[in-house]
Amino acid sequence: MTDKKTFDELSADEMKELKIEFAPGCFDSFDGTQEELDELISHIKEMFASGEAQAKARPIDFDDLSEEDLELLEKFSEQEANANGRTLQ
Repeated sequence: MTDKKTFDELSADEMKELKIEFAPGCFDSFDGTQEELDELISHIKEMFASGEAQAKARPIDFDDLSEEDLELLEKFSEQEANANGRTLQ
């Protein structure tokens, strides 16, 4: 038996222990001040620590993508293409 769990199987305590890391360049298209970006990152981390992210998460069915899912996938693909040549640390 394995200890690996899916995101929705994590307990509140396990969610608090997650280490949230952002890929280099993931905020390159952010349109705001450094203070606003710092606040956004802090809010995202708090959402995971509080369990709010888990409560709002939804699975993506790659066989039946919604328009919103397609837009997000396209954005992620663009960001990945822009990050080519960068090394995760």
